[in-house]
Amino acid sequence: MEGKAAVLGSADFVMPFAALGLDTFPTEPDAEQVQEKAASILKEKYALVVVAENIARSAHVIFEEKAHDATPCVVVVPFTTEPEGIATEALGKMLIMATGINILKN
Repeated sequence: MEGKAAVLGSADFVMPFAALGLDTFPTEPDAEQVQEKAASILKEKYALVVVAENIARSAHVIFEEKAHDATPCVVVVPFTTEPEGIATEALGKMLIMATGINILKN
């Protein structure tokens, strides 16, 4: 359904988003399970997908095919684990697409 948001991550990550009424897709950090959930999100045509940073690399394989489409907008968000830099890298790519420059680059 257009205009809806999905959240992909561990049960602890998605719980607060569920309380806000967003559709949540809890998953273990197993790459195959993450990719299955990501594929099901794409089938539902969400406008926004929030992905936990610790599983972003596994999910990227699936979301990459839609990277140049207007939707879904995939946003990688750091969680309680040590930041891996994936969220900053993803934001930089979005900035380049939107403005032509990456203001986050040193």
